[in-house]
Amino acid sequence: MSGSAIKNAKRVAFQGEPGAYAHLAAQETLPHAQAVPCPTFEDAAEAVRAGETDLCIIPVENSLMGRIADIHHLLPEAGLHIVGEHFLRIRHQLLGLPGAKLAGLKRVFSQGPALAQCLRVIRELKLKAENWHDTAGAAHHVAELQDPTVAAIASAIAGRIYGLDVLKANVEDESHNMTRFLIMSHEPDDAPNEGKVVTTFVFRVRNVPAALYKAMGGFATNGVNMTKLESYQLGGSFSATQFYADIEGHPDDRAVKLALEELAFFTSKLSVLGVYPASPLREELP
Repeated sequence: MSGSAIKNAKRVAFQGEPGAYAHLAAQETLPHAQAVPCPTFEDAAEAVRAGETDLCIIPVENSLMGRIADIHHLLPEAGLHIVGEHFLRIRHQLLGLPGAKLAGLKRVFSQGPALAQCLRVIRELKLKAENWHDTAGAAHHVAELQDPTVAAIASAIAGRIYGLDVLKANVEDESHNMTRFLIMSHEPDDAPNEGKVVTTFVFRVRNVPAALYKAMGGFATNGVNMTKLESYQLGGSFSATQFYADIEGHPDDRAVKLALEELAFFTSKLSVLGVYPASPLREELP
């Protein structure tokens, strides 16, 4: 990743308590910036809009669980611009109080998706799974309980922050568990047209027959690779649909420019959310 927005950032907002996976993603991508915890995704975005932080880092999808709920609704409305991406390998740790034993555990706290990603160890140890609002928050909660029969599933950094021991390491069911994060800024900082670039945009198709099929045709005929296309309803309506898309390439590429021009002809709204360097980790994805 390159770009002045990322290089010059001094503070970056993330959703969750200290020790959340978003905190770890912020440390990996922006080690020079102070990571600032926020209660919700909306709060993290607002911190950027209000000038309290330079950037925010938001998870958008997980390789096992799919897209992160509500994020696609937030992105177009946030008034922010995507300036980078990061793929974080998720390694879940079973954390407990110092001196706690695996055989003595009875309950485990974590966020719902994390619990779902660690069913094997939960079943092996015959633990009662308790849903918590946040993985790092679960670790914090276990530290406060001071009960050696209770554990949390969270990151190793959460264990260090809250004084917990790793009772069993890397307890996720699948080794290819990966979460994609987007780094967002108040001002655009489009990547130059060099190297591998991702362009992200949202659009709504016109109310004409086969509009989506025709809108997508320009990408196929111009040889532009679309790596993601997702739809979601607007305002709870079944008739108002917005599409979120990622493509490989820069808007200044002739092929991409032609594809976007054709897309615009069949859409009632088209907004580019960001033009940013592709993460090198894309090459290592399953």
